[in-house]
Amino acid sequence: MTDETKTEQQEPKVDFDLDLHTYRLLTAEPFFAALSRRIHKVRTTAIPTAGVRMNPETANFEMLYNPKFFADMPDNQKLGVLMHEMYHIIFEHVTGRLPPEGMNKMWNIATDLAINSHIMDDLPEAGCIPTRGRFESYPAGMAAEWYYSKLQQDKENGEGPFDPEHGDGGEGGQGDPDSLDNHDGWGEADSETRAMAKERMRQAVEDAVKEVSQRGNGWGSVGADCRKQIMDMITPKVNWRSVLRYFIRTSQRANKRSTVRRVNTRYPYIHAGKKVNRTAKIAISIDQSGSVSDSMLAAFFAELQGLAKYAEFTVIPFDTEVQEDKVYIWKKGQRRIWERVSCGGTCFDAPTKYVNQHAFDGHIILTDMEAPKPVASKCQRMWMTTPDCMERPYFSTNEKVIAIDK
Repeated sequence: MTDETKTEQQEPKVDFDLDLHTYRLLTAEPFFAALSRRIHKVRTTAIPTAGVRMNPETANFEMLYNPKFFADMPDNQKLGVLMHEMYHIIFEHVTGRLPPEGMNKMWNIATDLAINSHIMDDLPEAGCIPTRGRFESYPAGMAAEWYYSKLQQDKENGEGPFDPEHGDGGEGGQGDPDSLDNHDGWGEADSETRAMAKERMRQAVEDAVKEVSQRGNGWGSVGADCRKQIMDMITPKVNWRSVLRYFIRTSQRANKRSTVRRVNTRYPYIHAGKKVNRTAKIAISIDQSGSVSDSMLAAFFAELQGLAKYAEFTVIPFDTEVQEDKVYIWKKGQRRIWERVSCGGTCFDAPTKYVNQHAFDGHIILTDMEAPKPVASKCQRMWMTTPDCMERPYFSTNEKVIAIDK
């Protein structure tokens, strides 16, 4: 897709401006509407259909489209093609996500199959659509790499879309990737430009997510699996075990006591030396509403085994209140940790007030965060939850929130 856009004399006579139609087409797709505004649209006859590319000079993404291709297309198919192109950008097909063999037609088909799984009912019939036509034996919802491997295997065996009846795709026919969009130029820029483009797109996707996060159905038709992939793309990978260790170490207090076993470096042999012990009293509040799974608790307390030398841990089961007779000090090796002692609603004020009254140095709350924001804590507080709950927090907070991904 290296051809320059046509000059004024070469502009097609078809009067179709995609920018003028984008808002109307994406009314029910707030996420894609927000992302589309961040992608420049280029009208051209250099390609017969549509396509996305990374401008090698600016490292910005562009969507090229032939007005004639869009002009007579039903609205639902216009919407499907728009979403198809943006999915290519989101899933990094444009910036170098390629098989070991490099760019080839089979990879084109594989990426289209992966994307079209999510928009099957809103595409021209000529597209590569799993479970339909030439690809009726291909399941929907798989990654591009899976489809690529399956295509290679079927081609070797002359099966599926590569049996003698179908040939290798049929130019312009059903299952020909070029009949829907153009993939020229993918991954051709130098590594520095690709890295810059990927970061710009990551930021654009993050901004789009923030823009729609407060809406009731801001994701539109984007399914749960896709949402997770998108959130993984924009969320820095954080090692929750390292964060937990850091939280405990920064909660420690220094306790000094005199000892003749250490030399006083300022007054040797006159005054006793000092020994410094660093320790912390850490409260671990566990939401009993059923939102904290046994596997999550097992992973958390397994990590705590190696941190017992740095702190004393007090386990506080809670729902809408704290039953003080159920609170206990956890010891290394103890297996009582994931017994549920109550099962009700959730109120974060209950454990916070308990912790504030008992002079703890740090407070960790294991929960799904689905309750109102609690009162302020007198010690540093950290929230530990699941990856899914981090996507849809019930309230915002400046305190540390980390997901336990086992």
